[in-house]
Amino acid sequence: MLRERLDSETRVETGGHLLAEAVRVPGLTILHHPEAVRVGEQTALTRLVAGRAERLGRTEPAFAPPGRGGERPLADSHLSRRPVEIRPGSCGGLRLLRADSPVSVEVDGQPLKESCEIEAAEIERGVVLLLGNCVVLCLGLIDPVGGGADGASDYGLVGESSSMMALRREIRRVAATDLPILLRGETGTGKELVARAIHDSGPRARAPFVGINMAALAPNLAAAELFGVARGAFTGADRARAGLMRRADGGTLLLDEVGEMPAEVQALLLRALETGEVRAVGGDTPFQVDVRLIAATDANLEAAIADGRFKAPLLHRLAGYEIRLPPLRARRDDFGRLFLSFFRAEVQAAGASPAAVPALPARQAAALAAYDWPGNVRELRNAVRRIVLAGLDGGERAMAHQVELLLSAARTPPSDGPVPERPGPAAGGRRRPEHLEEREIAETLRAHRWSVRDAAEALGIARTSLYERIAKSRNLRRASDLGEDELREALAHAAGDLERMAGTLEVSKRGLVRRLRQLGLA
Repeated sequence: MLRERLDSETRVETGGHLLAEAVRVPGLTILHHPEAVRVGEQTALTRLVAGRAERLGRTEPAFAPPGRGGERPLADSHLSRRPVEIRPGSCGGLRLLRADSPVSVEVDGQPLKESCEIEAAEIERGVVLLLGNCVVLCLGLIDPVGGGADGASDYGLVGESSSMMALRREIRRVAATDLPILLRGETGTGKELVARAIHDSGPRARAPFVGINMAALAPNLAAAELFGVARGAFTGADRARAGLMRRADGGTLLLDEVGEMPAEVQALLLRALETGEVRAVGGDTPFQVDVRLIAATDANLEAAIADGRFKAPLLHRLAGYEIRLPPLRARRDDFGRLFLSFFRAEVQAAGASPAAVPALPARQAAALAAYDWPGNVRELRNAVRRIVLAGLDGGERAMAHQVELLLSAARTPPSDGPVPERPGPAAGGRRRPEHLEEREIAETLRAHRWSVRDAAEALGIARTSLYERIAKSRNLRRASDLGEDELREALAHAAGDLERMAGTLEVSKRGLVRRLRQLGLA
């Protein structure tokens, strides 16, 4: 099976095209190492393809950064010179044997006694190996040629997995075109980052990039935000205001969570895309616009069309080219690179020196690497932030405890456990918004730094439902409720630090930025 995988060319369908994908072979990627600089190094286990065994220990095999030379072994004193063995198994799987090696090995958190079978599906998913309680590896399928050989831009995206290299090729392919792009992927996979990369790499890079989250807009305000408002269009419209389509003229408009767009606005947007003209709410004069449109969603738009919630012609207009972003669990070999990048960024954001926070213990790194991260890269970033803050206060032990808290919260409670006092998730993993207490909503928003997206995900309700609960609450407020005087005072107090300002005002940073722009304060 492994030989067949190597000899055959796999193909993936992306954006309506069949693209040749690099052949992948079994390989190992360093997720954690006492020398942090080695995180992300790989080795291709090509002997397995030929039906021979590979050895894994202190002195072999040799690892190197993807696409570059400088191979060297793991070379950690906690590892034995007597290696464990990896042998071809049945049905495309592998077999891991301790042989006479004294080093401790854990496979996805389970101790290796004598030997274990690893199925082909597990290799595809990525198996986490903890060696000698000091080195963490991912056993999976990798591109033996490596990803960093052509020197192309990384577009600010972290990762060298085959799926991330394919994503960069897609960005490179469409950036110079004017095609409308539909980005599809689970929540937290980085759709806005990809949209920005497409804009910055294309001919419109010097023109505006404007983004809007459709789920954050009240239905009665969505049309006004997109197309603008004529003076006197409704009570309070004391002056004309250009919408996002006109503000993005010559540049790019990102419609995030496009599946949440109200039906009446869908019709208006479809007409604007067909004619190239927008008309302000309450206005008579059409305005010609030249906008490159990028839409993003984690929703099943085809199901929404079948339910009558989304217009099929609009989907066809938006999906001139479709790009699917991989979830984090599908690129487990990138975990170490992402964790280290976020770790360093959070230490810097905290104003601490790198020496002030110890490295995460290998056992906790292995546990995090084996987790499937349903919130994807965003969830990982939030987790790293909490781990760094714990490390600043309490060192390595506090970091390990924080990891245990994170993973304990993610585990499904046992079916025979006590009945929870509050209602659990409804069908489809959702909870009924009316069953949530306001105190729980406030605590969840505070824990997620007032990010409505992250809080809604943690609460198990739709973002639109959370926005509605906030709007009805006397104790919670939206950024759009903030007055100019309060904002000016908060700006001065926070010295322009928007993260700090959002925490003080207890509103989302995204909404705060939008409100500041509306009032001409940013």
